[in-house]
Amino acid sequence: MTERYLGVLGIAEALGVTRHAVHKWRSRYPSDSGHPFPEPDVEIDGAPGWRPDRLREIVRWRDGLPGRGAGGGRPTAARQDYLKAAAERGLDRDEALRALAAFTAEFPEMTEPEVCAWLLEKWGALHPPTAP
Repeated sequence: MTERYLGVLGIAEALGVTRHAVHKWRSRYPSDSGHPFPEPDVEIDGAPGWRPDRLREIVRWRDGLPGRGAGGGRPTAARQDYLKAAAERGLDRDEALRALAAFTAEFPEMTEPEVCAWLLEKWGALHPPTAP
């Protein structure tokens, strides 16, 4: 039986980034750094491969990058839209971020912007914002 792995391109597509970004992360965050990129499970002719079930680990690694989330930096446009909609529905920032983290962990095949868009779509259909 053939085993399937995610290469750099597969990781990039799953995270909604370019393969160049994945190559850059691997070179900027080697195994001896303070935030090492997850080591591949296999290497074939110099090409790395990760088991598909490790995608969640790689997403958590990416979410822990400096400038993302609680570490500072500007949130993505999708996250800003999500946080605004959450506030309109009475959630404080911490509650909204915990919910986003839970959904992102629950659906590792989706990027955070995709989860934000999905939540906004569901909220729009189920819970219109309350009037001030």
